[in-house]
Amino acid sequence: MKFLWTPSSHFNLANMFTFVNITAGLMATYFITQNNFILAIVLAWVGGAFDIFDGKIARKYNLSNEFGVQLDSFADFLSFVLVPVFLIFQAVYATQLSGLMLIIASITSIYYVISGLRRLIHFNLNADAGEVENYFTGVPTPLGAILLWVVYLTNAYELLPAVVVIGAMAVIAWTLNSTIKVKHP
Repeated sequence: MKFLWTPSSHFNLANMFTFVNITAGLMATYFITQNNFILAIVLAWVGGAFDIFDGKIARKYNLSNEFGVQLDSFADFLSFVLVPVFLIFQAVYATQLSGLMLIIASITSIYYVISGLRRLIHFNLNADAGEVENYFTGVPTPLGAILLWVVYLTNAYELLPAVVVIGAMAVIAWTLNSTIKVKHP
C-alpha cells in the first residue's frame, strides 16, 4: 500500500479521492438519463466533497504531481461542467422549451461547456502542482456548478422560467473566464 503515499504514483491517496469524484460524476450522468435528478444532484455533491479533500490530502501529504493536476481538472470538467449542464438541459430545457428557444438553450449549453473547458485548460497551463493562489481570477468551475444548481432549483420551484435559466447560464459561463477575483477557500 506504499503507492498510496508515493507522490509519483498515479494511484496515490489524493488521486484515489479524485477517482471517486469521477465515479460520482459518471453515476450522476447516468441518473440524469434516468430522470432521477435528486440522486444525480446528491452524487454531484459527493463528487464535490471528494474534490475538496483530494487537494487537501495532496498538499498535506506532499502527493501533488502533474498527473494529479490533470486528473483533477478532468474530474472538475465532468462533475462541475458537464453534469450541471446536462442536468439543466434534461430537467429544464428538454421539458419546458421547444423550437427556436430549445436551439438557443442548446447553444447556451455548448457555450457553458466550452467556457468551463477553457477555464480548466487555462488553469492547468498556469498552475504549479502543490501551489495554491490566494485568489482565483474568474469563477472556479465548482462555484459555477453551485450557481447552476441554484438556478436549477429556482426553476424546479417555479421561481424562474426556462428562458431566464438560459440567460443565467450564459452569465455564469461568462464569469468562468472573467477578471472577477474570487478568494480561494
